[in-house]
Amino acid sequence: MALTTEEPARFVLDPATLDVHGDNERLRAAGALVPVEIEGVRAWAAARYSALEAVLAHPDLSRDVRHWSAEGRRSLCPAGTLAQVVLARTMLNAEGDDHRRLRGPLSPLFSARRIAALRPRVEAVTADFVDRLAELPPGPADLRREFAYPLPCDVISDIMGIPRDRRPVLHEHGHVLATTRGGADELTGARTARDAVIREVVDERRRNPAGDLISELVALEGRELTAGEVFDTVQEVFVAGHATTVNLITNAVRLLLSRPDQLALVRSGARPWSAAVEEALRLEPPLRHFPMRYATRDVEIGGVTVRRGEAVLACFAAAGRDPDRYGERAARFDLAPDAPPHLSFGHGPHFCLGAPLGRLVGEVALAALFEAFPGIALAAAEDELRPVPSVLAVSTTSLPVLLGGRAR
Repeated sequence: MALTTEEPARFVLDPATLDVHGDNERLRAAGALVPVEIEGVRAWAAARYSALEAVLAHPDLSRDVRHWSAEGRRSLCPAGTLAQVVLARTMLNAEGDDHRRLRGPLSPLFSARRIAALRPRVEAVTADFVDRLAELPPGPADLRREFAYPLPCDVISDIMGIPRDRRPVLHEHGHVLATTRGGADELTGARTARDAVIREVVDERRRNPAGDLISELVALEGRELTAGEVFDTVQEVFVAGHATTVNLITNAVRLLLSRPDQLALVRSGARPWSAAVEEALRLEPPLRHFPMRYATRDVEIGGVTVRRGEAVLACFAAAGRDPDRYGERAARFDLAPDAPPHLSFGHGPHFCLGAPLGRLVGEVALAALFEAFPGIALAAAEDELRPVPSVLAVSTTSLPVLLGGRAR
């Protein structure tokens, strides 16, 4: 993260940084809201817990890009990572009645009760991937590629009704996007190919409805949703339904293997696996920064005035390690039962719809993995693991492990 010399001083957020948390520490130290530049876009960064909490729920900070200043919109690179989020025409960026209309059909499907009922299915899918791990040849295995990525992909594909013969293509292109490997043309090609498959499945469900989520959304076409909104919603659910959970599982496994004392707590039953999920979400949240909210009028937060039309960036990874919130344990993986809540699933009207599913998949995945492979260990030093080169994500591009023998 570089610091420019212009006035006001701006931190330039680097997607290729090797020191994500060091950068975040410097952001927190700079103030409640800090002027930053991200992919050439100027914004305010909410890096402290109190500032982020205020930003996420503030009624005068909107996700609707129409409230962004014309100057800000001109600075957005259409092929950049930010543009894929900022310009999405989904409930992610909708407000008010539009947000309620787009989110409404999905809310019952992702309720805590409905997701809890999916536990047997999630356990069955997880068991299948554990079996696949056990069949790998001896030597280091990339747990991200072989387990953390395909598991949540299959779970959300089951819920949505994506046919099995279409999944390998989605997995192939999705893995490229999840690790942001390759140049801009390769990433654009992967995104286009992924969306083409999703569009084909939506078209198939128009012709032959089934008892799945895509069919339920297609049934609303022409009444509550337009055809474009159906596709955009399906695409968003697929991406959001697995991309962050990939990082959650990868990060949680790495943290547990790096802290044998904390792993022993969950293995002994002294602490539940859900505690490991929550602590991983706080300390290494799947999202590093997430764009963007725009001031609909002048707003003051933490003594800083955000002018109408200016953009504010949510900094989840920085807020999760804020000592003002978490004290001396802020930068430590600690499964103590008195941990304060985190903001990694958001706060306010845009609280993550998929939080119950992400928590369930993470909990089941960790329990099954560590029960099946009691001798599992990292196969690389921490400083050898490469961060995902993205301003949005917190994870590593791979997670080499030695599985050891499978428990009988």
